[in-house]
Amino acid sequence: MPEIDRKKLAILRALDTQGEPLGSSRLAQELANLGVDLTDRAVRYQLQQLDEAGLTESLGREGRRITEAGRQELADASVSDRVTLVISTLERLTYQTSFDLATRRGKVVLNVSLLPAQALDTALQVMRPVFLAGLCTSDLIAVYQAGQSVGDTQVPAGMVAIGTVCSVTINGILLNYGIPMDSQFGGLLELAGHKPVRFTDLIHYEGTSLDPLEIFIKGKMTSVTQAARTGAGKVGAGFRLIPASAYDQFREITDRMAQAGIRGVASVGRPSHPLLEIPVPLERVGVILYAGLNPGAAIEEQTTNHAMGALVDFSELTSYRQL
Repeated sequence: MPEIDRKKLAILRALDTQGEPLGSSRLAQELANLGVDLTDRAVRYQLQQLDEAGLTESLGREGRRITEAGRQELADASVSDRVTLVISTLERLTYQTSFDLATRRGKVVLNVSLLPAQALDTALQVMRPVFLAGLCTSDLIAVYQAGQSVGDTQVPAGMVAIGTVCSVTINGILLNYGIPMDSQFGGLLELAGHKPVRFTDLIHYEGTSLDPLEIFIKGKMTSVTQAARTGAGKVGAGFRLIPASAYDQFREITDRMAQAGIRGVASVGRPSHPLLEIPVPLERVGVILYAGLNPGAAIEEQTTNHAMGALVDFSELTSYRQL
């Protein structure tokens, strides 16, 4: 794709990500965060061309917003221009997570599962064993009715959306306490006797334009319900790295997270030692997190699942037991 097209694509992505009209100065700042350096004047020039193509529209002093045609252009962008989207989204949401363990307030990241409204009660029953088995980030969820918005998604007529806490929330909480968590890959984690035994499939976050678990779910490669009920099966999980020097603090913080209803740690290795045969660099510790989308995988026959689908306030969540 020509360089000028990459700039336009970055502008569309920034407008879509922010979900609100942006002026040229604000857009220039957002583009810098995406690694695209443009002056205000250059941004205005690009916006004029995007307006003419019907991909953006001017709202006067409020700035520009992306149109439906612009969103379609993003969706149709070539893989080479979207290949880092997953890791970029993961990193952006990590920095935007503001949940505070002391006050139990702030933003957390949700996965969003859309399904027919009449299927909600059945879906919650299917999810129940997954929550009970702890094969996810949290048993706290949010339900959104038709017409309500969750992140940038408006729930269509006749549908409901179930929001489950995404494991990226753990990255964000740790970062807020000074512990960087490096996301390596998403994969299918095989369980036996209710314990992780090995990864059977791996997809590196930096090498895909789709969330790995979405790929595994659509390929019908998971057996989350079986794993929850019998302790044997394949579930979604992520492999992360933390500094070895932060090991004790990591343990303390994850204990506090559990008290707030955020869990999801499947396994923690020893410093500089492989974890489930996955190599770990020197002065690092391997950590395996259960995917927050595993409850959605259990009901995938009736749903459309979107990993890292929204950033919402923690107060919107409630235990599935209360629904």
